[in-house]
Amino acid sequence: MKKYIAVLLALVMVLGLAACGGSSKPAEAESAGAAVSVAMVTDYGDITDQSFNQTTYEACKAYCEANSLKFSYYKPASDSDDDRIAAIEKAIDDGFNVVVMPGYAFAGAIAKTAPTYADVTFIALDVSEFDLTSAGLDPLPANLYSAVYQEELCGYMAGYAAVKLGYTKLGYLGGMAVPAVVRYGYGFVQGADAAAAETGANVEIKYVYGNQFYGDADITAYMDTWYAAGTEVVFACGGGIYSSAAEAAAKVGGKVIGVDVDQAAQIDGTYGAGMTVTSAMKGLAATVNTMLGKVVAGTFEGGKVENLGLVSAVPEENYVQIAGSTQFADGFTRADYEALVADMFAGKITVSNDIEKEPAVTAVSVDYQGNIK
Repeated sequence: MKKYIAVLLALVMVLGLAACGGSSKPAEAESAGAAVSVAMVTDYGDITDQSFNQTTYEACKAYCEANSLKFSYYKPASDSDDDRIAAIEKAIDDGFNVVVMPGYAFAGAIAKTAPTYADVTFIALDVSEFDLTSAGLDPLPANLYSAVYQEELCGYMAGYAAVKLGYTKLGYLGGMAVPAVVRYGYGFVQGADAAAAETGANVEIKYVYGNQFYGDADITAYMDTWYAAGTEVVFACGGGIYSSAAEAAAKVGGKVIGVDVDQAAQIDGTYGAGMTVTSAMKGLAATVNTMLGKVVAGTFEGGKVENLGLVSAVPEENYVQIAGSTQFADGFTRADYEALVADMFAGKITVSNDIEKEPAVTAVSVDYQGNIK
């Protein structure tokens, strides 16, 4: 009789565990076996844009292939929060538990999705805390990490390089005067000023915003006027607005400085070989590699926006830098660039990130022209 009671009790325990979702596997083993899968969502462009989307896609794809992780990308149907939300939710429905998103346009979509899908890790690139809180996300959820970048530092490098390379008639064409674009521009002015002070060159800078993130006939005409009046190189900063600077430069053999990623292949390939002097870049790929590595290692820390800049005296190890395709020459060699970065990292050179007032200059003249539109 006791034997039958024991069997009956054992059966009840097994059935009870099954009903409650019980398992003989330790919780730690289940957690360790949870697979990381990565989805990258484009802002509204495609993965061939040779900018934020393409760089982020290629970095995610390479990391996942190297680490045998499932990966795919999703493109929203249009440039709207609703379609970005739909793309994110489609990725989650398809089983992806890490979503990577490049660009400030994602702020509204993140505000709607990150708090809802607490088991999904959200990694955003270049989405500021201001963007997120303005979209109603406050406080930031623990499953969200966003990186922003110290654009004034690589803007400084680009301005310094341009003057050291012998250019004295500079232009800055910004997109809209949002904080990142202003930091690029004010850094550019500071770098040019420092180089002019060292060389004694008479440097002039024309400075304007297009008030949009794409080129058009009106902005191209404005750039035509600049180049015709002697402007040698324009730092075009703000999405597709570079096209207007490049179109104008191509007519007179002018030069352009790219932004965000190394744009030399894109600009030179479309508008003329040798046009791109350098590009002021953000370390999107480095951020992707670091953050996906933390997710895989179980050390991901969210609930924050991190401001990334210099972490090393070695240029390639930093989150802001100028492109390897820079047209180094006697006035500014690769060794000169490395020395500049080392001095910036050591604090011997400081760059203001104050966007509330125009940077103080001593060796250049700056003509601030407001907005084209």
